[in-house]
Amino acid sequence: MSGTDVGEELGARAAQARALALLRIRSRALAVAILPAAVAVVLFAADAQGHLAGPAWDAVRWTVLGVAVVVLLVTVLVAVSVARARPAMSPTVPVPEEGAPDLYRLVRDLADRLDVPAPSAVALTPDCDSWLEDRTHRALRKGPGAALRKGSGASLPKGPEAPAEAADTAPVLVIGSPFLWWMRVAELRAVLAPVVAGTGPSAHPDIAAARRFVRGLDAAIADAATPGRGPVRGAPLAFAGWVARLLLRACRGHAAEMERCVAAAASMRAQTVDYGLRIAAQEQVGLAYAGWDRLLTRVALPAWRMGRWPSRLDAGVVSALTELSRRDRLADGFALRLGERPACDLLEEPGAADEAASLLAARLFHGGPAESGPGWAPVDWQQYPDEVVDRKWRSEAARLHRVLDTLGVPRASAADPAVPTLARVMEHLSGPGGPGGPGEALAAGIGAAVAREEAEAPVHGGPEQGGPGHGGAADDPLDLWGPGPLPLFPLQPPRTGTELLADHVAAMVCCAAVDTAGAAPGLDWLDGPALLVGGERRADLAAPVLSLVEDGDPDPLLNWLAEVGVRSDKPVRLV
Repeated sequence: MSGTDVGEELGARAAQARALALLRIRSRALAVAILPAAVAVVLFAADAQGHLAGPAWDAVRWTVLGVAVVVLLVTVLVAVSVARARPAMSPTVPVPEEGAPDLYRLVRDLADRLDVPAPSAVALTPDCDSWLEDRTHRALRKGPGAALRKGSGASLPKGPEAPAEAADTAPVLVIGSPFLWWMRVAELRAVLAPVVAGTGPSAHPDIAAARRFVRGLDAAIADAATPGRGPVRGAPLAFAGWVARLLLRACRGHAAEMERCVAAAASMRAQTVDYGLRIAAQEQVGLAYAGWDRLLTRVALPAWRMGRWPSRLDAGVVSALTELSRRDRLADGFALRLGERPACDLLEEPGAADEAASLLAARLFHGGPAESGPGWAPVDWQQYPDEVVDRKWRSEAARLHRVLDTLGVPRASAADPAVPTLARVMEHLSGPGGPGGPGEALAAGIGAAVAREEAEAPVHGGPEQGGPGHGGAADDPLDLWGPGPLPLFPLQPPRTGTELLADHVAAMVCCAAVDTAGAAPGLDWLDGPALLVGGERRADLAAPVLSLVEDGDPDPLLNWLAEVGVRSDKPVRLV
């Protein structure tokens, strides 16, 4: 037996030991619950045999019986609550086998090489991660994920004794969608090897039972925390959640150690498959994460705030990482990698998968509706400068002037006091009193206006979008996540008033540059909205704007305007 086999065996045994420890906790809890009933049986059996007679013992017997009945009823209540509670399922995009036969074939071949059961199905997530997810709970089978499993046709575990329903009990393989577009096929196979290897420990009955027990407790706690139950139904669920919380606290250490041992065993088994390539592929994982994060926070988020969702986010990762490698030289051999087959070719319709993952990303990270509709439309990368960047600048400039009107700031143009100009903004921020006076009042006004507009806007995914809970389509993948508010994973904390003011002043400057100096809106794959002057991006606007906003000093911005050829006294077109 090789060192790898020994390490894998030790990890598997350690995981099984932790699973047994978890099951012993469950058994002890059950033993405590039936202890009063056992005592009552002993007392009544003694009475039947003529022992422990007398009025005092009769009172003890009936008291213990009453306690036993109450405890058993409470135990049944807690057990039913844990059994019926629906575990949270990660929001994903289903990938049926007919939509990706080559991807399923790759996963099956990988499982065969690792000598483990194949996953029951494949799904995509808009994140740079991959994992196995158990979706065998009854409630999950009735939900949107059921179609994923029914249409998967995934292979069964090997061996003549494998039951026919084993494919349905195997976990689902969730793959980060950016990996499919950035990685090559061989790199994806190397990255998925330790993940697929985890189906082996998942098939062990003790580990599977321990995981179901822990997930049931976690689901019961979440179910008890759901608001709007009412006192009649809420009180029993709250008590069941309290008991589940006690049990989960006792299980937490064993559960974490079990999962660590399972991951270690899977990693050791995966060393037999593409181990050398996996080391290089892990570098691409880190690079993909960096590009995905920049794409979401700098490029996608401004579009989402404008009611547009980029429909090709995964394809945009390639462009973002290309730009990142050009600037920082992080992707050595990038041109050579592009000559290999990309992993997205494993999908029959990569464009449709990219669009679905992009819409889910908007829902997860911004709280957007589950479907396109009025005020929530897809946008491709060619339309991004006009549909997102230009509209963003002009809407922010219009808001800036509305707040100035509210504050009673006079127009800067004597010829036509109704037209908005950049000079009006600069004169106000650099006027008497310094930035601490007009700047703070203007920042507070903009912050209040933004909050008011967000509050007046239709709630993303609310009932008017066509669904309960999170709302949206009938097969909304977030319906199985839970009742928490959207977005589930906010990308950025709320912006301060000063940050909002700086953004609005910069937007006004960009509008003036477009209208008076022939500049154009553009897209930078790493920094998002960009101002193009003479076809070249101007990235030096932030410092002059901050000097005006924070210090009340207009000179750096005046110099920048003169260099670009912007006329601050000319009218600017707003939305």
